[in-house]
Amino acid sequence: MHDLHRILLSSEVRDFHDEVARLFEHLEQTTGAARLQAAGHCTPTLDVRETTEALEVVLDLPGVAADHVRILLKQNVLVMVGLKPTPYAADRNGSTFHVVERGFGRFARAVRLDGAFDGGRARALFRAGELRVIVPRIDDRRGREILVPITTA
Repeated sequence: MHDLHRILLSSEVRDFHDEVARLFEHLEQTTGAARLQAAGHCTPTLDVRETTEALEVVLDLPGVAADHVRILLKQNVLVMVGLKPTPYAADRNGSTFHVVERGFGRFARAVRLDGAFDGGRARALFRAGELRVIVPRIDDRRGREILVPITTA
């Protein structure tokens, strides 16, 4: 049984990797931003907050344009991918960096949704370098008494 779990997990990771690759490919085609690939990878910080009404994910994305971000919700995983341009591309002649802590290039962040959420009503707001994704909860009716009406013919 342990091997089966490992195979299923491996398949899930492979599917996730393929989906992220497709999102990057689509992003680069639609924005013409393929040149940003060479910049490397970055990992934007995020906060995940769960309330009784929704799950809220906030990513810090200063310097990123909204059209350089794609969001996908698939199989209870919220995936956010994008490209963060480097501001130094045209500023390299004669300069030497002493410290570089900010990341640039491709990014992908994923959050697994545990519980009943309504992906069809998910929404995202991008403002002032902050991406906020809100996925509303579905009212979970399991275990509740529901009166079923009876009709007579």
